[in-house]
Amino acid sequence: MVDKLSSDRRSENMSRIRGKNTKPELAVRSMAHRLGYRFRLHRRDLPGTPDLVFAPKRKVIFVHGCFWHGHGCKRGGSGPKSNEEFWSAKITRNRERDMRVRSELEARGWNSMVIWECEVSASEGLSDRLRRFLR
Repeated sequence: MVDKLSSDRRSENMSRIRGKNTKPELAVRSMAHRLGYRFRLHRRDLPGTPDLVFAPKRKVIFVHGCFWHGHGCKRGGSGPKSNEEFWSAKITRNRERDMRVRSELEARGWNSMVIWECEVSASEGLSDRLRRFLR
């Protein structure tokens, strides 16, 4: 399928996408706070700069976008429609980096959890997962 936007317009759209303070991340932060947990954000001294850091518990949470990290759901599994070679390679590198980061955290004694963008809408199940992980 051909992209409906010009390459300049697509480039402008993609450049506006940020990795911090996304809507799914804000929703997870709000939920964790409502559950009574306190945390730090984006600690740069930890591998992968986790989105939420619960230092006393040595636990971290990553909130991943389904497209950017190659999740198998409807949004992430469909794959890119244009410049497929570039995006496939980028998503593969992102997935490899994610595995490496989680291994490094585990080696340092940290437990990690990934919350996918598509899981944020199922808030009841997600709050239960958060509680179990943060016990």
